[in-house]
Amino acid sequence: MSRIDMEDILDRYLKGEASPEEMEQVKAWLDEHHAAGSSWQRMDKKSRDQWLAGLFKEIEAETGMDNAKVVKMHPGRIWLLALGSVAAAIVIIFTIFLQNTAVHTVSAADNLTVMNVPANQQKQVVLADGSRIEVNSLSVLKYPVKFDGKTREVYLSGEAYFDIQHDASKPFIIHTGKVVTTVLGTAFNIREDKKEHTIVVTVTRGKVSVANGSQPLGVITPNQQISFNEVNLKHTQKNVDAEKVIAWLESNLHFNNVTFADAANQLQQHFKVKISFANEKVKNCRFTGTAIKAEKLDEILNIICMFNNATYKTRPDGSIVIDGPGCN
Repeated sequence: MSRIDMEDILDRYLKGEASPEEMEQVKAWLDEHHAAGSSWQRMDKKSRDQWLAGLFKEIEAETGMDNAKVVKMHPGRIWLLALGSVAAAIVIIFTIFLQNTAVHTVSAADNLTVMNVPANQQKQVVLADGSRIEVNSLSVLKYPVKFDGKTREVYLSGEAYFDIQHDASKPFIIHTGKVVTTVLGTAFNIREDKKEHTIVVTVTRGKVSVANGSQPLGVITPNQQISFNEVNLKHTQKNVDAEKVIAWLESNLHFNNVTFADAANQLQQHFKVKISFANEKVKNCRFTGTAIKAEKLDEILNIICMFNNATYKTRPDGSIVIDGPGCN
């Protein structure tokens, strides 16, 4: 949906002319921009009314509306206008995001810093406790300026690598969709695949506890992984090569005696593109090489296909299909 369409819906919402579907859409925008488990989600209607009314007064002060003529309104209409103002603020934030290469905003409800990472970029943040987080392309991380209370909590949408400072008295908790990952001090990767509705946690150092809300899913150690499906609520736990999982952190792509299938997985993560094989035997072909990060995907595929007597083509939807005689 375009920015103009969003503004049209908000305008109708403020005028009381929005359809039930459009009203739900506005509320969904609000929920989407306040992480699950946040203060906003825990507020009852009275608390939300008070918070939104306060925010509306702030908006009035910022725009000079506080000097305008006062018109008495029905309480329900005040709620509607305040809600619409917040939704309009979301449009402004969205517009700023499009105009900048990286965005850091602050959530009013939780005083969280919000890091949005644009396509084909990676960002690093060092938290107040010294923990380091590498955030991958097209991901969003929400974190506090400092950690108060008995826990250290952040919110992730997308993929990030966490290197957490040990603090036995203050567990570090990451909220990713329905999955809650709890650690004391360790290093691990979390990847959320919204298309497949899965969240994957992989450990490179230490020990990690993974849960679906309050329901434990398992405890994993280095080179172990838990994958959770948010639709059917099923999960799997298995041993993996953690170094391959965090290959996206590398400046360059290293292919050390890997199969074409493994290389395709790295390229999919690195370039955010779907790669499939017309002939399953091509997946078995092995090779060694290094791809410079600055190189384009077409350049890398041309070289890999040449080594493995294969070809590739790009479909109209942007996905790539690789074909060839393959290897035994």
